[in-house]
Amino acid sequence: MTATKGLEGVVAASSSISSIVDGVLTYRGYDIDDLAVNASFEEVAYLLWFGKLPNQNELDQLQKDLDKYAVLPDALIEQIKLYPTHMNRMAALRSAVSALALYDEDADDMSLEANQQKAIKLQAQLPAIVAAIGRIAEGQEPLAPLQGVSIAHNFLYMLTGKEPDQVAVKALDQALVLHADHELNASTFAARVTVATLSDIYSGVTSAIGALKGPLHGGANEAVMKMLEEIGSPDKLESYIQSKLDNKEKIMGFGHRVYKNGDPRAKHLQQMSRELGELNNDLTLYEMSVRIEEIITERKGLKPNVDFYSASMYTMLGIPRSLFTPIFAISRVSGWSAHILEQYENNRIIRPRAEYVGPTDQQYSPVEAR
Repeated sequence: MTATKGLEGVVAASSSISSIVDGVLTYRGYDIDDLAVNASFEEVAYLLWFGKLPNQNELDQLQKDLDKYAVLPDALIEQIKLYPTHMNRMAALRSAVSALALYDEDADDMSLEANQQKAIKLQAQLPAIVAAIGRIAEGQEPLAPLQGVSIAHNFLYMLTGKEPDQVAVKALDQALVLHADHELNASTFAARVTVATLSDIYSGVTSAIGALKGPLHGGANEAVMKMLEEIGSPDKLESYIQSKLDNKEKIMGFGHRVYKNGDPRAKHLQQMSRELGELNNDLTLYEMSVRIEEIITERKGLKPNVDFYSASMYTMLGIPRSLFTPIFAISRVSGWSAHILEQYENNRIIRPRAEYVGPTDQQYSPVEAR
């Protein structure tokens, strides 16, 4: 047996949820470009869970279910208030989602119908949890969700306390569509490994959040925004990037293991970044991002991935950097739960082998002889 580092190129599962073929990302056979332009996030979530786009009655029922489940248990809100104010927001989200299972009497019901309902519950509750974490960390009280509005609209309202502009809602909704699933990425694989033991869906999503927390996965857009903040102004951009390149430091938000000719999702977020800049009468972050892309593409041959323009876009939505990765989780829980449902449907415990490279022929000796 020979190990494959990072499992690169290893096909670990069969799935009908999403695919990446020749640089084209699809959800259930629908091109991401088609869905990003035309579909709402709620439609996409339904597609991932149930294998088809909903008709109007099915979409209306999903909205009712999301409204019903979006209200968080009071005890969970009180628990979040006990977290230290300097908390890592992803660590807080991981803890809160794990705790959700304690308040769901159907947490261990492994029937298909119960698990489908839990997928909807998690999709409804994660935006409320992330908004509550954001507000509590700033010394503010969490807000109850609105009824009858989209997940994107509700999240922006619960975070800011203000009715969001429709351009902002459209931008966030499109970002949620683009981040919803991405084949067998690290967090999705973590979720499938966990539930392959027949653990519950909350355990699977908690595992996924733990994987997403890492800067090589979900944290990349935070690193992009940190870089833009360090640059500060356009006149310092060229020297900053050149210094990074001279020191052989990684420029976050560029390149992707799967996409060799560019991430198909990036262009949509670039467009929304520009539109939000125009809405705010400030194109500085957008123009800085475009210039960085030009430099890195010219000098390194790398193109931006989905994280690069999401950083400036979220900032122009008034979202603090510490919540970038939790927003990723709000979207990706739709994909995680779809993969969890698929894993349950045709389960076999995931138990690979390891190539042993340690010492051999060791002999035990008494402690006094060591």
